[in-house]
Amino acid sequence: MEKNWVKIYSSSDYYQSEMVKQALIGHDIDSVIFNKQPSSHRSFGEIEVYIHQKDFSNAIEVIILNQINS
Repeated sequence: MEKNWVKIYSSSDYYQSEMVKQALIGHDIDSVIFNKQPSSHRSFGEIEVYIHQKDFSNAIEVIILNQINS
């Protein structure tokens, strides 16, 4: 991974992580998912969402707004 990417969200629920990623993309914030769950055991491990460090403040706002509106 290139420099200046930071983890903004982590969950064991892939669907929830994907929703966070899509909300960020919808606000023009580049984001990627790293699935750290072993393929044979989906109940273990985390799915992490990363963004560019420069977008951190905006990303926090997007995530908080999405949690309030859910």
